[in-house]
Amino acid sequence: MTEHHPMEFAASLGAKLASRSRHVCFFLGAGVGKACGLPDIAELQKHVLTVLDDGNATAFSRQLTGRSLEEALSRIRRIAALVSGGETVDDLTTEMATELDKVVCRAVVNALTPDDIDLTSARHFAAWVARANYHRPIELFTVNYDLLLETALETMRAPYFDGFVGTLRARFHTELVEELPGPPETEAIPVSFVRLWKLHGSVNWVSGDGQQVVRLGHPVPDGRPAAIYPSDAKYDESRRLPFIVLQDRLRRALHLPETMLLITGYSFGDDHLNEHIFDAATRRARSEFIAFCYGDIPAVLAERAAITPNLQVVADNEAILGGSRMCWRDPGDAPADVWNEGRFGMGDFRNLAKFLARSADPRGEE
Repeated sequence: MTEHHPMEFAASLGAKLASRSRHVCFFLGAGVGKACGLPDIAELQKHVLTVLDDGNATAFSRQLTGRSLEEALSRIRRIAALVSGGETVDDLTTEMATELDKVVCRAVVNALTPDDIDLTSARHFAAWVARANYHRPIELFTVNYDLLLETALETMRAPYFDGFVGTLRARFHTELVEELPGPPETEAIPVSFVRLWKLHGSVNWVSGDGQQVVRLGHPVPDGRPAAIYPSDAKYDESRRLPFIVLQDRLRRALHLPETMLLITGYSFGDDHLNEHIFDAATRRARSEFIAFCYGDIPAVLAERAAITPNLQVVADNEAILGGSRMCWRDPGDAPADVWNEGRFGMGDFRNLAKFLARSADPRGEE
């Protein structure tokens, strides 16, 4: 029976990452936070309902029916903006919806900023990022709201740019985000600065003066709703601005030649983001897209990988490489981050981060 070889895959990945000419991007989902002790999306939603008082829990539970946490927040914000006087939608007045937005965001912020975060995996990842030496900047795209990446990058002294300029009330600079990698002499932000793009907002983003989103130097305080996820309503274009620009950055970055995108901790549950990834994989045959799955391979991902050779998928027990879906061969003696207890290990962000931390610096090939 034909099987994929874990060590061959790991060696090939290491060799590809060692090329300085690569445009290396990462797409990081909730599994990254989970590896560091934070709740995943399902756990976060359950936590929010647990800590709200009975009235707010009932109101928010009603909004969650058939919707994700982010979609529920967007609906609450639309209700707050569109109803007036004594009118109600889903038994919510403007004032009630505004208050519900605040308490839900506070519950999210508290859940994602505990005192006992395990930064080990994030530091391993940041250690690799800090010593990378590519011709083009590394780009990190994440749908997570937490501050794990910022904390780890600062711990490892890896400079980064997240679209905002400033410290206490940093302003979003669209022109700097829209600038794609070019010759070093044309870069407004040095190539050595990692690009950190938070597609769905952050626990330290808040609507500031003129309702424009600003980044604070600390998590959003009590009484202020965090700028988490864009509302799709046209009434509040200023609050949508960072999200629109960052999503476009993802689309354009993935279409740059010779791009290598590594996807980890993401369950492929967002159709809009999936389409950006799948479209780029289809149109850019010389770029590579590698999805590391913790557990089973999502059906939507398996379907596309079967007909897209440069979209590779690796999971605990099997992989889809070059369109061929096969089990892993037991390599016998192998590093624990590659093969552990009869399973391929790199679907777990903790092991992928260890692998990266011990990988060679990208300094050899020009």
